[in-house]
Amino acid sequence: MTGVSFTLNDKVKIALMLDDLGVDYIEGGWPGSNPKDAEFFRIMRNYSLSHAKLAAFGMTRRKSVSAKDDPNLAAILDSGVDVAVLVGKSWILHVKEVLRVGPEDNLDMVYDSIRYLKDHGLTVIFDAEHFYQGGFKDDPEYTLKVVKTAEEAGADTVVLADTNGAMLPPHEVYEITSKTVNELRTIIGVHMHNDSGCAVANTVMGVLAGARHVQGTINGLGERTGNADLVQVIPNLVLKLGFRVLRDVNDLKKLKAVSRFVYEAAGLNPNPYQPYVGDYAFSHKAGLHVDGVSKVTRAYEHVDPELVGNTRKFVVSELAGSSNILVHLKDLGINMNKDDPSLNAHWRE
Repeated sequence: MTGVSFTLNDKVKIALMLDDLGVDYIEGGWPGSNPKDAEFFRIMRNYSLSHAKLAAFGMTRRKSVSAKDDPNLAAILDSGVDVAVLVGKSWILHVKEVLRVGPEDNLDMVYDSIRYLKDHGLTVIFDAEHFYQGGFKDDPEYTLKVVKTAEEAGADTVVLADTNGAMLPPHEVYEITSKTVNELRTIIGVHMHNDSGCAVANTVMGVLAGARHVQGTINGLGERTGNADLVQVIPNLVLKLGFRVLRDVNDLKKLKAVSRFVYEAAGLNPNPYQPYVGDYAFSHKAGLHVDGVSKVTRAYEHVDPELVGNTRKFVVSELAGSSNILVHLKDLGINMNKDDPSLNAHWRE
């Protein structure tokens, strides 16, 4: 994300927190792109993760070299990981105008790269870049050829990416993901960007359509306007849809702490209005709302804030009713009856 650059030490701390949170994969960086990411993977060899698998990112081989001579693929092997995440082109526009190769050449690049890493014993996750808006909506036949080639090469997971974040409305994601799930036998994943403000919704729709692998980031940090915010995606899948996502459902209580640390490491102020974990996510201001929550919490709360490590707050303001005042007084150790005439005396003045 523009304006964010984690230190090497912060990257290690975040990785350990994500492992403790119970995620399945931690994509630690692109070892072939910069020394810091290469050093991160070297340092991580000193740590034993309790649950997550560390993954290194890279791209398919260059058009002019073989897989065994490609420096990016070599960097993945040198990183010592067991999982590789490879991005490849699935949009014919990118194939012709960006890579400037023929359609079959791109398929060879995808196949050779995946096969090379598989032959070296790695689990391979293939990210089909620009799959939705660019690929499937422009040339679905070729886009499906790309992901089928990845499957044939041995990819353990094929991830469908909305790289431009353009998909709107979410029902298109459902339709395209469903068709792809029916075409392939391997696990399907989704990777959503937030340029149209739909990354979280599109991710959930992808899962409902059959995807069983989700890529995202804590707090939605990512290119341009960001990626799907896992702090929202995870509780939506667990609490609203009943999916088993983390190692343990009780790990949801760690979400707020993880979110807060990532903000601090990024040098950003936490978003107090962020769903689930924001300081104001369960803050009640209107007297009508406070009265309802005081009687039955689910009257104005969609989940119990404690489930995600958050707390309920009541605000006293010009919109406050007697319920706000009573709750605030109770927190101060003062018990007062709602019928007490002094409670509303200031309004009559």
